Amino acid sequence: MELRHALRTTGAIREFTADDVSDDDLRGILDDARFAPSGGNRQAWHVVAVKDETVKQRIREIYLDGWHDYVAHLLGGLTPFSPIATTADREKAIGLRDEAMARSRPDGFAETFDRSPVLLVVLADLGALAAVDRDLDRYTFAGGGSIYPFAWNILLAARDRGLGGVMTTMVIRNEHLMRDLLAFPDHYAVATVIALGHPVREFTSLRRRSVPEFTTVDSFEGPAL
Repeated sequence: MELRHALRTTGAIREFTADDVSDDDLRGILDDARFAPSGGNRQAWHVVAVKDETVKQRIREIYLDGWHDYVAHLLGGLTPFSPIATTADREKAIGLRDEAMARSRPDGFAETFDRSPVLLVVLADLGALAAVDRDLDRYTFAGGGSIYPFAWNILLAARDRGLGGVMTTMVIRNEHLMRDLLAFPDHYAVATVIALGHPVREFTSLRRRSVPEFTTVDSFEGPAL
């Protein structure tokens, strides 16, 4: 597949057919994805490929708990889990959780998360991340630069094989439950869970903001590129 076409058509896929993802495809996807860049080439990731139905159902429960919090934020007109949210924002969202649960749809992605043919739990080795912003007085995210290119490569490699998926972070809200379930060490953290399968619909070109809308020259207030 031509790279530019893949970049413009690899969107978030949340609906899958009942077809399994073969081990050969899974190995091939991860074999391509492993060439992603990472800090110091430390490749600080570990993947748990979850195919067992009972384990997937438990992950769905963990996902759904966080999803209700997410929807509660939306109902309050808030950006979910925003790093700059105020205490009042958080309290407002908490107060809307019951309404969020009442709006749960039996056929929603969160409610059917376990029906994804395979869930790839991508773990980050915290001891191998160069989190250069760890001591700044703000939310830290630099360490993720060593992990998320690998996760994105997984989606690109899947796209090349006619498969699709979506990268999710909802289960991180209950990471301790994920640790108990998958038995990973304390110095590992959940970076994302990728739901992967054969898409129900055809891939199409994506719609995004144009370059001048998010790029300026020489300063934040500079002219648009």
